Amino acid sequence: MSHQSVQLFKYHMIATLLVAILLLMTACDSGPNTELVNLSDYVADEELQLKELEKEQDNTTLYFGFDLRASPQEDSRQYQPFLRYLEKTTGYKFELRFTPNNSSIIDELGSGRVHFAALGAVSYIQGAEKYGIKNLVRGLNQQDKASYQSMIVTAVDSPIKNIAALNNKRFVFGSIDSTQGHLIPRILLLENNLNLSDLQSYKYTGSHQNCVEAVISLKADACGMQDTMAKEMEKRGLVKIIHASKYYPSSGIAMNQDLPAEIAARVKKALTDFEPKGRDKTGLYHWSQTEMPNGFTAAKKQDYFELRKWLINLKILEISSENDKAK
Repeated sequence: MSHQSVQLFKYHMIATLLVAILLLMTACDSGPNTELVNLSDYVADEELQLKELEKEQDNTTLYFGFDLRASPQEDSRQYQPFLRYLEKTTGYKFELRFTPNNSSIIDELGSGRVHFAALGAVSYIQGAEKYGIKNLVRGLNQQDKASYQSMIVTAVDSPIKNIAALNNKRFVFGSIDSTQGHLIPRILLLENNLNLSDLQSYKYTGSHQNCVEAVISLKADACGMQDTMAKEMEKRGLVKIIHASKYYPSSGIAMNQDLPAEIAARVKKALTDFEPKGRDKTGLYHWSQTEMPNGFTAAKKQDYFELRKWLINLKILEISSENDKAK
């Protein structure tokens, strides 16, 4: 083929391509009656099979979310190795999903954008009320109890020695949806005849870490927070614990109500078999600082009835009469 023929061939191919692009653009701009070309007719069978396989693989990914406890970075470091354990044990693929700013972990789990999530009691109760989500397991603490406490902490040299002395003081909570960082501290204040109006000020900081940092930096006089972190901070001489609550049902792993029973059963077994201090400890990151340092035990709906009543009394949880049967 001569040089001129080659050039003509190139121009012909370019012109053909331009015509094809113009046709596609016209089709996009035309009205609803325009007949569009089905481009999949021109895709090789092997490519179509590959696309279908990728679609199936995407559908088998189980997304895992969480209530924010420390920071997104720290929580992610703790949960990623845990998800690798679940993958190895169940055979399912797991991915960590961060809750978008315009959503909540409850909405993510209830809508099915997340399949499983590590939730505190408050989030679980609200999610069960709104979406029917189910709690699979509760975390076991260092004493192998499926319960935890909330701690009220102050600065190390603070003159505050008890909850009664918090009258007209600056108090901070963690997340408004937190059990240890909001609900239990509210219960403690009420048990000591203190309402929010009796405080000089109160704020929600979004996490236990932010809460305690406000106290350490003297931006607040006291905060209510997670027990394990509070004890670690006191041990390091950063805060002083002035009160510990009684024990309440611990955080756990909840699931979307529409998940197939087979998946739920396999994941639940993997959770209750989890041995973070023994067989499965390799690769875990600071798991002893989580709210389930000794693994998990099966959860029951009635475990959360007392906290649910408190949520209703404090007007944090709105319920319908049909959802309140026998509770």
